Amino acid sequence: MTDQLKFHWFLPTNGGDGRQVVAGGHGVSAGAAGRPASVPYLGQIARSAEQLGFDAALTPTGAWCEDAWVSTAMISSLSERLKFLVAFRPGLTSPFLSAQMAGTFQNLSGGRLLLNVVTGGESHEQRMYGDFLDKDGRYERCEEFLHVVRSLWAGETVTYDGRYYQLENATLDQIPDPLPEIYFGGSSEAAGRVAAKHVDVYLTWGEPPEAVREKVEWIRKLAADEGREGDVRFGIRLHTIARDTSEAAWAEADRLLSGISEDQIAQVQAGLKRSESVGQRRMLDLNAGSKESLEVYPNLWAGVGLVRGGAGTAMVGSFTEIADLVEQYAEVGIEEFVMSGYPHLEESYWFGEGVLPELARRGLWTHPAPVAATAASVPFGSGRIVS
Repeated sequence: MTDQLKFHWFLPTNGGDGRQVVAGGHGVSAGAAGRPASVPYLGQIARSAEQLGFDAALTPTGAWCEDAWVSTAMISSLSERLKFLVAFRPGLTSPFLSAQMAGTFQNLSGGRLLLNVVTGGESHEQRMYGDFLDKDGRYERCEEFLHVVRSLWAGETVTYDGRYYQLENATLDQIPDPLPEIYFGGSSEAAGRVAAKHVDVYLTWGEPPEAVREKVEWIRKLAADEGREGDVRFGIRLHTIARDTSEAAWAEADRLLSGISEDQIAQVQAGLKRSESVGQRRMLDLNAGSKESLEVYPNLWAGVGLVRGGAGTAMVGSFTEIADLVEQYAEVGIEEFVMSGYPHLEESYWFGEGVLPELARRGLWTHPAPVAATAASVPFGSGRIVS
């Protein structure tokens, strides 16, 4: 188990934010939300996440949300330290342009870019972008893409004649400093091959710890076969409902569930079942399309995935219970946690002021930029005398 864990938050550009689970995502049209994804509101979430001690904020990609590059570029100046885990799809822009964009973002933001490479698991959505490759072709193209991008970032002059990309004497002036780390997820054999060769952090959606252990061991073996033993770190994407007591947390989960209609479940589940993503199928298996038996592991709840594509599970419980579950994930190899909750602003405080301090007490987390205490923060009656 690693000594220090990292925690990231989420920017809800996928239909906005609200006090109910925002439906849709991953090829399914998003439901209406009470708080649109505006620059002021997203900036408020980013500043709060930064203050609470989150390292970065994931910004999703897809036809169902605002563009991740443009969104994060517009709000990056509203924070100082927070990094942005920008999700993007290789193949929709050329490797050279993508490498250049990353260099510009990194250099102008002061080194605050991380990249989440999303190959795309829904052919019907990819075709909206003009991408008609099948799933295997998308992963082959992704591997070429990452090879070219990494070569450009290494300062090489690249001439490349691949199946999907051709470049001649390509030299990148805007080399990112530092190089953005590559985050990547996928549960298929093709995804495993790409991860083993190219990525810095492999992400999985929130499954019970033993299932996560199996995925970690799978990628570790593939990476070792590529001569990259120990080069890949592991992260997990989860929602959270953290409260002072377990009863209060489960009451909130029940409230969220009461706001999900059977018609919504049927509509969204039908759309998600079209997905070619192995990971999405695993999420659907956890919730089984039913409001019954959603606690799939102690304090792990699959209710979000009834109407939301992608990450469909939430850690639910008291601050101590969630910290215990975090430790269990750390014991199977997880080092980074990408979190979210409804609404994202309020839930960031529940987790950031409840769970993170508990993890700090256990020696598992340290605030990356703690604020120095002031005289005003000295507790009343502490015995300090000011003359």
